[in-house]
Amino acid sequence: MFWLPRILTIIFILFISMFSFDVFSEYSGLELLLALFMHLIPSLILTALLVVAWKWEKIGGILFILLGIGFFIFFSGYDMQIGALITTLPALIVGILFLINYYKN
Repeated sequence: MFWLPRILTIIFILFISMFSFDVFSEYSGLELLLALFMHLIPSLILTALLVVAWKWEKIGGILFILLGIGFFIFFSGYDMQIGALITTLPALIVGILFLINYYKN
């Protein structure tokens, strides 16, 4: 139970990072670096949350749940779409798993 939320978060970060690869076909030079950085901001935020959750599971679990709710509001506008679920459910599941692991120990 210790490793499951951490591994799922790393997989989720890699999945979100995949969407930044489209900048290689559209930009070049310095614009490419700026566009890549802009596209990787969600991955950087998730990585920072993983570091927090790794050290403090309770705080990290709450933050991941809040992130999942925020993703749902931002991406769906309260409309159940598959894109909203793809970003919402992993964050909620990881947050719940971090909290379960915290209370289990």
